Amino acid sequence: MVTTITANQLRDWIDAGESFSLLDTRPEGSFEAWHIQGAIQYTYKPDFEFDVEEFREATGLSSDDSVVTICAKGIASHDLATHLEDSGFEDVTVVEDGMEGWSEVYDVVEIPTSGDLEVLQFQRRAKGCLGYLIADPAAEIAAVVDPTRHVDRFASAASERGYSIEHVFDTHVHADHVSGGRELAEYVGATYYLGADAADRGVDYEYEPLARNEVVTVGDHDLKAVPSPGHTSEIVSYLLDDEAVLTGDTLFVDSVGRTELQFGDGAADTGAQRLYDSLHRTLLAEPDSVTVLPGHFAVDADGTTDVTPGEPVASTIGEVRTELDLLAVDRETFVARLTASLPEKPPNYEQIIDINAGRDEPEDEAAATELELGPNNCAASGD
Repeated sequence: MVTTITANQLRDWIDAGESFSLLDTRPEGSFEAWHIQGAIQYTYKPDFEFDVEEFREATGLSSDDSVVTICAKGIASHDLATHLEDSGFEDVTVVEDGMEGWSEVYDVVEIPTSGDLEVLQFQRRAKGCLGYLIADPAAEIAAVVDPTRHVDRFASAASERGYSIEHVFDTHVHADHVSGGRELAEYVGATYYLGADAADRGVDYEYEPLARNEVVTVGDHDLKAVPSPGHTSEIVSYLLDDEAVLTGDTLFVDSVGRTELQFGDGAADTGAQRLYDSLHRTLLAEPDSVTVLPGHFAVDADGTTDVTPGEPVASTIGEVRTELDLLAVDRETFVARLTASLPEKPPNYEQIIDINAGRDEPEDEAAATELELGPNNCAASGD
């Protein structure tokens, strides 16, 4: 009988340095668009006739190898694994929930803070999405910023620590993933917030609008709304006490947000000009010691990333000011560099925007999963 593991177990095997060959059975186009680092591509569907000699020649694998198979949902890879076992492969394992399961793998990381403030960073490994739980342990009160649609991850983390989630925030109308903000707020009975300018995006649901410099308290801690338009017109960063700033897709640890998803390719320079002002007049005006907590980290289509999963994805205002050369150029150069080379747009981004603005909704969980498959593409290249 074929052995199965979950995507979370696959994550643990990878992190532990287990020795195995990961075999991705999806078509070449799907594989090239997004796969796990180091995977071998071998197209297989359940109705294909299996030839073990052709398989060996195509993959370079032999019956002595430890093989883990993965496909989109765990169906084709399970069928192939059965053929491999029948052909003498003795160590074959299937990722039972496939790449759909991989897209839902999270690492929860504690961000160092001073005092009694607790900040947890939720890292969605395959997409590079980052969400946050901010809590005052003494008051047992928490807030969540930029939750993904897997709201149980955030609710469970709060419950395990004895926190009541009273506030849920989105930094903006996301384009690369379906937000869980409204769903989480409804689930736990919290207030849901967006920046005041979200009305200009045609947001079609109830939310609490936050004006410039408006403060929401989380126990003894303050979250201040700091508009930082550029990536989108309504995007807001949240200043947490004098300790950290949650920047959404305005500022990353190694780049800045792209500016044409809302404004359009022809008007990307409008967004770039606004982004330059947001960075230099607002975020970079904060003290160098303030921690930068972004909304994403970069994951390439081949699964490679510059961050270490399970470790904080963070920087400081001082570090990005000195290390990110795009922040050292003048306004004209910044705009030119940001608009000269636009990265590929996130898959299905227009429909995802409509869903996050309340103008559409996915048919079901499977449809939402399909919409989100693949890494995020929210950062500008700046080359």
